[in-house]
Amino acid sequence: MQENSAKMQRFFTACDELITGKFILADTKIGELLRAIATCEDLRGLFAAVTNGFDYPAAKKAYLKQPEQGSRPGRGEAYLPAERSELLAFVFCLLVEFDSGTMRFNDFLLRYFYEDGSYTASYSLFVDRVIRPFRDIVRECYPDVRESAPLARRKQEENRLEKLAEKISLERTRIASLSLGKEDCAAAEMILGELYAAVGRGDYTELKALLCGYLYFLQVTDASGENSNEIFRLAGEL
Repeated sequence: MQENSAKMQRFFTACDELITGKFILADTKIGELLRAIATCEDLRGLFAAVTNGFDYPAAKKAYLKQPEQGSRPGRGEAYLPAERSELLAFVFCLLVEFDSGTMRFNDFLLRYFYEDGSYTASYSLFVDRVIRPFRDIVRECYPDVRESAPLARRKQEENRLEKLAEKISLERTRIASLSLGKEDCAAAEMILGELYAAVGRGDYTELKALLCGYLYFLQVTDASGENSNEIFRLAGEL
């Protein structure tokens, strides 16, 4: 029972890492997700059941809409089946195509989930609209499988650190765009650079000290903004 639960949890972990991870690692994470299904008897049974008799070519025609005439070249729209079992089957078959190389994931993203011409933005849209509901439906099928508290806390902490790092990167750009003196700009860049490094190391002691210094800098230069406020909010949650 414990072994089966661990194998099931491996699937949910793979889904979570696909959702919260970087686009550049997507191919690897898709492979891990499919291997998690292959090694878990319950999941193999589930996906064998939902794909039995499922007409994937017809589903692709129905839910992957090709660009209309006169629209921008290559832009289509992707939809998901309303029926839960069909949604599981459709997404599973898509992932198998990506993993086998039958369908290029990069091309699929920019065709059906185009967002600002960016793979990163398109990937974020894809995981929110496709992988998240796919994971949630499977989780509802196995309500007794829960993450261990330490693993859940670690993932939550990693997500907060990642968001904080993104905000610090935005802050460096924001400060550089302000009409500050050369010395003030240099001081801000030094503090923010060290803040970014401390977040990457997970060094909370240094992070706290640097934030105190940065708060003082913002007060002296009157350079506070919405993004800097968000940095302090996120840091307060760690």
